[in-house]
Amino acid sequence: MPLDDTIGISQMQYKMTKLCMTEVAYYGQNQASFYAGSQMIKKTMNLYVNEETVRVVTEHIGKAVFDEDTKISKQALENIAKTEVAVSPKPLTLYIMTDGAAVNTRVEDVNGSTWRENKTVMVFTDRDLIKRKDGSHIIAKKEYSAFIGKAEDFRKYVWNLAIRHGYGKVSRVVLIADGAIWIRNMCNELFPDAIQILDLYHLKENVYTYAKYKFKQDASKYTPWAESINDKLEKGRYEEVITSLPKDEILPTNVVNLRTYLENNRGKTDYPAYKKQGLFVGSGAIESANKTILQRRLKQSGMRWSVPGAQYILSLRCKVESGLWSALVQRFCA
Repeated sequence: MPLDDTIGISQMQYKMTKLCMTEVAYYGQNQASFYAGSQMIKKTMNLYVNEETVRVVTEHIGKAVFDEDTKISKQALENIAKTEVAVSPKPLTLYIMTDGAAVNTRVEDVNGSTWRENKTVMVFTDRDLIKRKDGSHIIAKKEYSAFIGKAEDFRKYVWNLAIRHGYGKVSRVVLIADGAIWIRNMCNELFPDAIQILDLYHLKENVYTYAKYKFKQDASKYTPWAESINDKLEKGRYEEVITSLPKDEILPTNVVNLRTYLENNRGKTDYPAYKKQGLFVGSGAIESANKTILQRRLKQSGMRWSVPGAQYILSLRCKVESGLWSALVQRFCA
């Protein structure tokens, strides 16, 4: 349009300044849908941007962020052998929490499923904690990364965040997860010196799932049994629990084999010792992150995504929830 030339926007990508593009992307990742993002832009910026343009611009910025994070993370992992270790003389604990959650896509895998697992990692130190009066904590500062894909590709993002937050220079590293095999293998490889803790709350959930099957959904029987087992585990009576469970038990695929689960996570359930050291024993923070980063934006009713599109939104969501949006805008608009 001649007016576009007159006001100088005809040569701009999407006919927007870079700053305007980042504003559009912010609402594109922040609202429940691209349509809602369009409406919010109109309300807050007095600017009409249709929902398709909101999507395209949001994914454009998201791709730039994801590509940059991937490049930096790849370089960090390639230099793993050069990581300098100089343990801090002051007590400083680095926490690493990771978990997976599914997102619905428009692409079927070899089994006909459209669901893909997003893997999220959260990293912080005990220096980033604020203690409440009741003894619980607020994590005031943390950083996230998310990746839809295989564990071997995800590990570079985990390593990069760990390095950014002091791995190699802290007095101890604590890794809390739900006991998934891919997490266990990744952590054994990257952080062999870490204190690995089986998330107590996941463990308790698995005990209840097993108990419900064992006692055929009879609450009068499975509830006291599960409470007794959980009490013993929380008090560190791991061997007593193990010996009480049957070997080589055949169970449905949706019921965890509790004995195998515990045996696979031997050495990660000394909860009395962890609590005595003042360590977290649950991964509630990463569970909350899955809801905030993934579910609130990507799992609204009827939503299905392209895999790249979902990844780009997740990359933006991670920057926002990590408190890094302003830094992102400065880099993109430089």
